[in-house]
Amino acid sequence: MKHITFYLDFVSPYAWLAFERLPEVLEGLSYSVEYRPVLLGALLKQHGNPGPAGILPKRDWTYRHVTWLGHSLGVPLAMPARHPFNPLPLLRQALACSRDGRINRFVAGTLLRHVWQGGHDALDAQRLTALAAALEPQLQPDDADGARAKALLRSNTDAAAARGVFGVPAFEVDGKFFWGLDSLTMLRAYLEGDNWFEHEWDAAASVAQGLPG
Repeated sequence: MKHITFYLDFVSPYAWLAFERLPEVLEGLSYSVEYRPVLLGALLKQHGNPGPAGILPKRDWTYRHVTWLGHSLGVPLAMPARHPFNPLPLLRQALACSRDGRINRFVAGTLLRHVWQGGHDALDAQRLTALAAALEPQLQPDDADGARAKALLRSNTDAAAARGVFGVPAFEVDGKFFWGLDSLTMLRAYLEGDNWFEHEWDAAASVAQGLPG
């Protein structure tokens, strides 16, 4: 059985689509998954990347693209009333349900559906109160001030960055990283033992840099 670490931030529509598609794409394979929330903005900043929402034409395209993908894949997706937004309250809410930086699929799905279904404001105070109530049975004790959740988020993000994660969704298995919704079929091929990964994985990334710097 292979073990997959799924790095996600609830602000990412591609993370929602990948979360929904993962079981179907990997159907029939033996694997386990752990979900690790990370702060996407910090990963982008490390590489000087403004992200899709930081470039106006790309922002427009991204929102059209993900809405189309939801439609074409049969995954309910409605852009929230405001986007991008500060995901920290949601990330910390998720990690209040964790003792070690991992969250279960129920917690991940609850947070993702909060953002990506219904077209509501993800940070609306009343909705956040309802979200907290829905997650209350999952909460871990002894973190009344939220300090542990904050520390876990920082640790998850720093560890992901140190391991080479530059965006979400990202999937790690056997020290290899697969980035983005469209990498799921590649991930499946690896889990199935496709020998391309033995002969071409490293070679494909060894092309000489053609630009200065």
